Amino acid sequence: MATLAEKKEIVKKLVEELKDADALYLTNFKGMSVAELNEFRNEFRNNNLPYKVYNNTLFRRAMKEAGKFENVAEHTVNESAYSIIKGDAATPAKILKKFLKGRKKPEFKAAVIEDFVYTADQLDVIAAMKSKEEVIGDIIGLLLSPINNVVGGLQSQGFSIAGAIKTIAEKEN
Repeated sequence: MATLAEKKEIVKKLVEELKDADALYLTNFKGMSVAELNEFRNEFRNNNLPYKVYNNTLFRRAMKEAGKFENVAEHTVNESAYSIIKGDAATPAKILKKFLKGRKKPEFKAAVIEDFVYTADQLDVIAAMKSKEEVIGDIIGLLLSPINNVVGGLQSQGFSIAGAIKTIAEKEN
């Protein structure tokens, strides 16, 4: 059993982690064997993501002190494991969804991303989200699209300006 000083130190560390976090995932690991839990933790570890078990009371206290993620406090019951995420908020959902193929545990309880709470029935929604890098790639592709049209127009029709204008006009239509 942790002493009061140790508990205060745990809460202090959690508060700092929560303040810097972009998302929070909660799962119920009850009914998982040690081997299954270790396998699942390794999936998170291999993706440089934390997956830890904390005392629910201490975690709720840390959420309150951090002033963040309190909207999932109702899910901090029973056997809970937490993943405090910095960066891509969809990766844990993708890992969880992949791990759950053919399994029933761990049970996804909830996640908070951008102050929006996703509940157990919305795991597929989160897993389908694009990562920040994918969204940036899509935006860059959209920004480069007009430039590619101009270059394509200049390269076609024998490199003539009239041909380029004609090609661009055809693409516009």
